[in-house]
Amino acid sequence: MRRRDFIARLGAAASSFATWPLTARAQQVERVRRVGVLMGWTETDPEFRSWLAAFAQEFARLGWVDGGNVRVDQRWTNYDAARARTFAKELIGLQPEVILVGSTAAAVAVHGETRTIPTVFLAVPDPVGLGFVAGLPRPGGNMTGFISIEGEMGGKWLQLLKEVAPGIKRAAAMFNPDTAPYRYFLGPFESAARSSAVESIITPVHDDAEIERAIISLGREQGGLVILTDGFMGAHRGTVIAAATRNNVPTIFDVPFFPRDGGLLSYGPSFPDLFRRAAAYVDRILKGEKPTDLPVQVPIRYEYVINLKTAKALGLEVPPAVLLRADEVIE
Repeated sequence: MRRRDFIARLGAAASSFATWPLTARAQQVERVRRVGVLMGWTETDPEFRSWLAAFAQEFARLGWVDGGNVRVDQRWTNYDAARARTFAKELIGLQPEVILVGSTAAAVAVHGETRTIPTVFLAVPDPVGLGFVAGLPRPGGNMTGFISIEGEMGGKWLQLLKEVAPGIKRAAAMFNPDTAPYRYFLGPFESAARSSAVESIITPVHDDAEIERAIISLGREQGGLVILTDGFMGAHRGTVIAAATRNNVPTIFDVPFFPRDGGLLSYGPSFPDLFRRAAAYVDRILKGEKPTDLPVQVPIRYEYVINLKTAKALGLEVPPAVLLRADEVIE
């Protein structure tokens, strides 16, 4: 009886030993990875939620499931630079293997806290000028990602605005100097103004009152308005749209929510497409690649959106050729 017991136990032990390496390997494969996400916008805004949803959908297609083999910790700053710094510290304290950052302010906050944790940025216009990367082909540090807007867009926006509102005599480039990399756009903007015989005006603003005063002045002088890409201006788009409509000022921005909310025009990258592409970079870093070996990429898809109802309210006749080029026309 004792001999049988001994043999049975020996067999069980041998069986357990034989399967242990397989179990250990399975546990290694199934190790839960950690990704931090810092979004520089408002969590309740459906536009920004849709951008992050595009990332999550592609990330899942690549095999990463939040709550399964990866844990994704999200923070939203609501355009607040102080909150961005606080949340950057929090996320870094969680020791993620990769951080995804959306907006320049969020990238600045993370860059100020870590030079080692791999970071993929989105919606950052000038990563070289901001010191995030040494160059686009070879970033050279812990950051890489996707440029949202190239500097030449400062001139492109004015050209598009002039096509729809050919009567404008002056054009203002509006931005918050505390939050926007505005110098990146000003040269192309001023060059386009000269070639279009339009007087260029540089218009820094810090609050709703300054936005209102600048737009009232433009309305008196047959002016048009170019909103430089800026989280602050996105947060204050309601003020811009209302003041531009009251004062008959044609305005262009880079994000589709502007004309969808009642503004005239937008032209800029497809942000959902950028977020989908970013999922591949996070995937590659989790699998062992380094940010310095992943080149910074530029947009490949753009969206041109026109609010025809707003155009009519401003007394503008949008040329048929322009309407044909639009990706979305709001009537």
